[in-house]
Amino acid sequence: MAYYHSKYGTGRRKKNKARRVIFLFLFVLILLSLGAGYWLYNVIFVPNTWTASGKPASVFVPTGANYDTLKVRLYKNGLIVHRKNFEWWAEKKKLPELVKPGHYLVKNGMSNYELVEILRSGKQIPVKVVFNNVRDIYQLAGRVSKQIEADSLSIIHLLTDSLYVAKMGVTPETVATIFIPNTYEFYWNTTAERFIGRMYQEYVKFWNDERKKKAESLGLTPVEVVILASIVEKETNKNEEKPKIASVYLNRLKKGWRLQADPTVVYAIGDYSIHRVLNIHKKFDSPYNTYQHGGLPPGPICIPSLSSIKAVLNPDENNYLFFCAKDDMSGYHVFAKTNRQHQKNARKYQRALDKMRVFK
Repeated sequence: MAYYHSKYGTGRRKKNKARRVIFLFLFVLILLSLGAGYWLYNVIFVPNTWTASGKPASVFVPTGANYDTLKVRLYKNGLIVHRKNFEWWAEKKKLPELVKPGHYLVKNGMSNYELVEILRSGKQIPVKVVFNNVRDIYQLAGRVSKQIEADSLSIIHLLTDSLYVAKMGVTPETVATIFIPNTYEFYWNTTAERFIGRMYQEYVKFWNDERKKKAESLGLTPVEVVILASIVEKETNKNEEKPKIASVYLNRLKKGWRLQADPTVVYAIGDYSIHRVLNIHKKFDSPYNTYQHGGLPPGPICIPSLSSIKAVLNPDENNYLFFCAKDDMSGYHVFAKTNRQHQKNARKYQRALDKMRVFK
């Protein structure tokens, strides 16, 4: 009987020991699971981005870029706090195979989960493209190429292709008329062709039936309105004066007079340092020189602002045929109906230039 009791006690001890081993194993397993869960949480959801100013930082991923290029763009400004954690999660989510070009905003305190989801899905942020006070398509291309991925040469190549621009009803000489200065949203990785296509769509939208009728009532086409507006643009930066200056040129066109616009001479010569147009300048042979040739020049002398285009479409009603800069150098002009009065005004302005020693 004693032997049986001893055997029973030993068996129970073995069972208790087995239970302890199991409990210990489960406890360790739980600890490991909690540890792994904590580690995963930190890798995936804990903030892992930092921006110096605290404001979102732009990251531009070029077309054709691979994962290594993306990492360089992220790391060069110290945007990622723990790189290994970022790369581990990025590789788990197959980001190396899903890199998409574009403009992305990295916000301060983003988690790897947030950042990787944005990058792999291509959820880029549009950029605002602005251009104003632009002389020609070459200057336009230079400015736009600093705001989107398309380079200036690819833009110029298309704008100087007569077959390509003919599809938009313009020529290389008049293609600048399709660009209406404003602020536009584009995806950063926009191509040259898509940029120009969008600008043409905006041009078509701008020239609605109402504006076309206004142009027709003036005896002008939309392209001719923009050409005349480009001259108005270069004559003054005072928006309130533009309708009056537009009317002077329209009055001259109706009478069959030459426009004799000084800005066209400067454009024809190509010397933008000229501050005083002299008689020798007026003799320069160019189809853009409106002292030598009647009617409008063959193309715009700049890309005019909306205010100048609207001034041509809504000119003042007057009989002025001349205008001259005021001798107070305010930037405003004095208008005249007769050449006699105009010459008097011109002499005052010329004396003011002489006094300032502006001779060219």
